[in-house]
Amino acid sequence: MAEADQQQGANGDEQRAAKDRTAQEAQGAGQDKPIKQRKNGLYPAVSDELAAAMKTGWADTELHGLAPIPQAAHTAARRAALSARFPGERIVVPAGNLRRRSNDTDYPFRAGTEYVHLTGDQTQDAVLVLEPLADGGHEATAYLLPRSNRENGEFWLDGQGELWVGRRHSLAEAEQLLGLPCRDVRKAAAELRAATGPVRVVRGHDAGIEAALTDKVTAERDAELTAFLSELRAVKDEFEITELEQACASTARGFEDVVKVLDKAEATSERYLEGTFFLRARVEGNDVGYGSICASGPHATTLHWVRNDGPVRSGDLLLLDAGVETRTLYTADVTRTLPVSGRFTPIQRQVYDAVHDAQQAGMDAVKPGAAYRDFHEAAQRVLAERLVEWGLLDGPVARVLELGLQRRWTLHGTGHMLGLDVHDCAQARTEAYVDCTLEPGMVLTVEPGLYFQADDLTVPEQYRGIGVRIEDDILVTPEGHRNLSAALPRGADEIESWMAGLRG
Repeated sequence: MAEADQQQGANGDEQRAAKDRTAQEAQGAGQDKPIKQRKNGLYPAVSDELAAAMKTGWADTELHGLAPIPQAAHTAARRAALSARFPGERIVVPAGNLRRRSNDTDYPFRAGTEYVHLTGDQTQDAVLVLEPLADGGHEATAYLLPRSNRENGEFWLDGQGELWVGRRHSLAEAEQLLGLPCRDVRKAAAELRAATGPVRVVRGHDAGIEAALTDKVTAERDAELTAFLSELRAVKDEFEITELEQACASTARGFEDVVKVLDKAEATSERYLEGTFFLRARVEGNDVGYGSICASGPHATTLHWVRNDGPVRSGDLLLLDAGVETRTLYTADVTRTLPVSGRFTPIQRQVYDAVHDAQQAGMDAVKPGAAYRDFHEAAQRVLAERLVEWGLLDGPVARVLELGLQRRWTLHGTGHMLGLDVHDCAQARTEAYVDCTLEPGMVLTVEPGLYFQADDLTVPEQYRGIGVRIEDDILVTPEGHRNLSAALPRGADEIESWMAGLRG
């Protein structure tokens, strides 16, 4: 009996190994291990009968006559600009792979910004390749994973098969949606490895693709590509502006949601507020565009407080810095500092008004033809003036600004570009970003702040533990600027009235 069991088990192992090899060949590089290779599975084997049954009985679900995604009307022009910048060179832009969270669980996938901007697609493991043409220009191809193969079992044996993670678009469907040719991504690495001529790749997204190009690329050339793609996003088109408007509108509703539950948060913690805002982001958008900052009391003096695990107390200020990311991945970035009780104390209002005045000065400096740095310098001047008025710094103000002494309490810059990334265009050259001239279509944040740490012995006790930041998303227009997040009040009186109306 024992020997027969052992022999039967060995035969089963051979059969399972063969099925596993088939599934491995089907899945391609970068995919999860087949289900049968995972330890501690409750099913010890795959019978031939089950394998045969899983191949048949499935309806044809191919989709036809699909309309192009809205982005497709704009992505072709972006690819054309990229083609013109690097004539005769092969350009490779990966979407990226799943990132491991722990053990066998992954973070939700978020496609690389460069890939999304050039295709509108959000598919993991995808790669955009611009192939140079002999007569000039490029032919763009999106390499994607096609529908799961049901004949070889990839559909259900592979951990990334469609039975496990959901239906993928076929290559024909993807071509209709994206408006460009699509090929099987499992061929991409080999084809790139065999290619000749100069190549550039966007690094940091797909190690497998980068490995295939190791002897064809240089860090310097690839950095030039990444910088250009950052700069290509500086001026937003109509589609992008509409998406950012929607992101700001959803974000405003999320802030209203938070105000309505402040009483419940007092009984729980900052976690409750983080979860409340996330609900709005997930229902109306894709996600939050970055880790929400829900900082109450002295936590508001920490610039990037994302732990959100502290108490919420009446009498404290709540600094809420959060943004909804739309389903096309454009994000808002808005901050309001709110009195948990609904009313500012005199010292809280004093600090708040100073930051509000600084923000207004910064916003007034945003207009076409202005230097990018102007809004930052205008806001910093107001903050320095207030710190001197309060006796926290010795004047004159010009000396304070020259030495940067105000930065003890306002360390960060006053804003940044905004778009598909919360800190958009971050890899641009200095002359194309902080040393640039503002143009219509640019979107940036204006977000001055003052932060007095609880243990700061250089300021009177009444200031300690107070942190205030006010942030809005500003579109440069031909006439000046427009505040995309203007639905949320900014002035102290407006804040108090708004909160009272929401809380009844």
